[in-house]
Amino acid sequence: MRSRTPKHFHALLGRRLVDWVLDAARGLAPERLVVVAAPGYEGEFADVEIAIQPEPLGTGHALASAREMLGGHGGELLVLSGDSPLLRTETLKSLLEHHRSNSAAATVLTFRHPEPDGYGRVLLKDDGSLRGIVEATDATPEELAVDEVNSSIYVFDGARVWPILERLEPANAQGELYLTDAVHLLVEAGESVAAYRALDPAEPAGVNTRVELAAATAVLQGRINEAHMLAGVTVIDPTTTWIEPSVELEPDAVVEPFTLLRGRTRVGAGAQVGPHVVAVDSEIGPRVVVGPFCYLRPGTVLEANAKAGTFVEIKNSRVGEGTKVPHLSYIGDADIGEGTNIAAGNITVNFPHEQGKPKSRTTIGRNVRTGVQNAFVAPVEIGDGAWVAAGSVITKDVPPGALAVARARQENKEGYADRGAEADDD
Repeated sequence: MRSRTPKHFHALLGRRLVDWVLDAARGLAPERLVVVAAPGYEGEFADVEIAIQPEPLGTGHALASAREMLGGHGGELLVLSGDSPLLRTETLKSLLEHHRSNSAAATVLTFRHPEPDGYGRVLLKDDGSLRGIVEATDATPEELAVDEVNSSIYVFDGARVWPILERLEPANAQGELYLTDAVHLLVEAGESVAAYRALDPAEPAGVNTRVELAAATAVLQGRINEAHMLAGVTVIDPTTTWIEPSVELEPDAVVEPFTLLRGRTRVGAGAQVGPHVVAVDSEIGPRVVVGPFCYLRPGTVLEANAKAGTFVEIKNSRVGEGTKVPHLSYIGDADIGEGTNIAAGNITVNFPHEQGKPKSRTTIGRNVRTGVQNAFVAPVEIGDGAWVAAGSVITKDVPPGALAVARARQENKEGYADRGAEADDD
């Protein structure tokens, strides 16, 4: 990856690589879920058990590092690679079923790859069972010609694999302990080792470069958009629409091109979002219109029939039902009642008055009409039904039904242009 960030922590669609793998595993409702990690990464996972691999001595050593935590578990051990974000729970279920139906000591998930490059080659017997796996760095030219490859995803019978791990030796170009050698030793011992080929060869593929990361992201983007469309959401141009997996959209919502929906964003039925909209951890109510060119930051709530229009930015604010913020405004740390109209160029000035203190809030009531180029210096409250004159900077509360004017008086200098011309003549 040519990065200071560990490969498994690179992000795609709001999650790390390894998080996608963990989600696929959670779909199986496993008895135990253990991540093998290097020292120092214990705090990177909130809801799984962590087994520490003290040194990076290979995949066989990684599994052995989890033995003590698993108490030498003698049942099925599903071993996943943390860099395969396209894995589906359904594929893992099929792998387990194949393992059980063959009463195998181990089962390897394989796939066909047109350019196998660094993948370990899977060698099969005539009956389709596994003869062995050879790493690309150790393969002969004939073995390198094989296009069926190892996904580094296995099912083992715990009772039979733990003793085998003790026999692994670093007799390879990398000087590491390979799980592939554990498979080979099981075959040598006369144990049944099965191979299950993934129906979709893209699923088990690992991510090792940023090119592959982008390709995997595009596949996940397509899956997510397709699922929303099949559930009744209109996505006008799926190729330019990015929706993270944690986003919720109700039927009959419309997502226009070049829209990015992130985090815990929720979009209600009949809402129209886009084009060119970014929404992060925001709630967009039914029949709301957002965009074009709008940025909804975390904590934004747009109630039913509201509008956040062109070049509008909203943060940590609630916009009431039917209220419109049509264009060219920033609303931050504010509460706006229903039926209000925020004119062009309005800004809530919400800086904290003391360092380290939370920002003050602006409260604008129901059915308020603001003017163009208004600034509201928090904390300030605008009463229901009030009006605010154009160009006003509001620093004091405005009573309900009042008109607030807070601007310098206009003064015209008659004949000013003529005086300027005379000065030029001099």
